[in-house]
Amino acid sequence: MTLEEAMAQLEAAGQDSVRRSAYRMAAGTAQFGVRMGDIRKIAKAARRDHGLGLHLWQTGNADARLMAVLLLKPAALSADEVEEMVRGNALVSVSDWLTPYIVRLHPDKEALRLRWMVSDHPMLARAGWSLTAERVEKTPEGLDLPALLDRLEAEMPAALPEVQWTMNTTLAAIGIHHPAQRARAIAMGEAMGIYRDYPTPKGCTSPFAPLWIAEMVRRAG
Repeated sequence: MTLEEAMAQLEAAGQDSVRRSAYRMAAGTAQFGVRMGDIRKIAKAARRDHGLGLHLWQTGNADARLMAVLLLKPAALSADEVEEMVRGNALVSVSDWLTPYIVRLHPDKEALRLRWMVSDHPMLARAGWSLTAERVEKTPEGLDLPALLDRLEAEMPAALPEVQWTMNTTLAAIGIHHPAQRARAIAMGEAMGIYRDYPTPKGCTSPFAPLWIAEMVRRAG
């Protein structure tokens, strides 16, 4: 599949309702408004094509970048290239695919995490806290959890929305997976009140940390 063919297919699949959705509105005119499922279908037809993925990313189009994430090979990107992708993207909708499909699979992700955890760039910090949440859950050895809670307590209330979301994910992960820190994590969530009134569809778990922690602990028995 050529870049021109990929862009034509994406444009043909665009929908005005998607372009106007709250999740995609920030992309403005730099999108076609393709549903996520349709992007997956077009990407599947293109197969895993790293070169095409690079060209799609360079267009700056939101749908093209989402498709690019599905085609790129993380190990074929340098750490600097990954950082430039994260830095150069301002859309949460793209970040929500870029982090799990590229960043978390990159061989240098721990070095990137450490660098991004002290960055003042919102999208780098967002990705850094996302990687930290993953470590808290899966490989916490070597992490200073009380120090992380100290940072969250001091920085999270005034953090930008993009960063606050993954900081909250880290707070919840600490409370869910580390019983010794659970009471403090819940107390911090209650005191900060972040996402307390977040609109949560029926059947979904609230992102309000105390409720999120309690529900996941309950499910784990």
